[in-house]
Amino acid sequence: MVQVPWWGIASSVLAPIVLIGGWTAGADLQPVPFDAVARSISTLAAQGMPYRWVVTLAILGVGACDIVTGVALRAAADTGRILLIFGGVCGMLIAANPQPHHGGSLAHEGFATLGVLVMTVWPVAAIRRHPDAPAGLRPRPAWTIALINLATLLWFTAELFNGPMLGLAERTVTAEQAIWPLVVVLTVTANQLRPAAPAAAEETVSRQ
Repeated sequence: MVQVPWWGIASSVLAPIVLIGGWTAGADLQPVPFDAVARSISTLAAQGMPYRWVVTLAILGVGACDIVTGVALRAAADTGRILLIFGGVCGMLIAANPQPHHGGSLAHEGFATLGVLVMTVWPVAAIRRHPDAPAGLRPRPAWTIALINLATLLWFTAELFNGPMLGLAERTVTAEQAIWPLVVVLTVTANQLRPAAPAAAEETVSRQ
């Protein structure tokens, strides 16, 4: 099984940290209390919002991390890697097309919709079916996270219609989608390290 280079591990670790840290800092810096349960992440990065650059940089950073992770994750099927990279590109385009202070942005909403759909299906597209595949690339875990993502995405869609927990639903979806690449990377790394233990043990016995 192909290893994940150190920079791919770093990017997968950074993505959820940057995302959650970004929306937390962006909300805390607001001059008036910000209701993160009811209000979206995009609101924090909207034109005219104080400290919007914090969340904008966080979204750009997560997109860049997804691109790097997709390039590094050579153990995954190529289609899944391409979708993960494309999801990262969508994330960066979301940041580059913020919502206006009043009203909506067709580009922002279009890239957001495309990105969240791509990030929902990439785990299935990344599946490897050989017996020694890492856990994160096996069919059952991949389909499980995809269905969980779909369920939370449907919740988020329902909250768009004046729901009281729009922000919470959006944060749940985006956190899940930021964390799963890290899970896959960790299982690939663990899978690579497992055979080293018996080999090391045999070498130790042979020296005795």
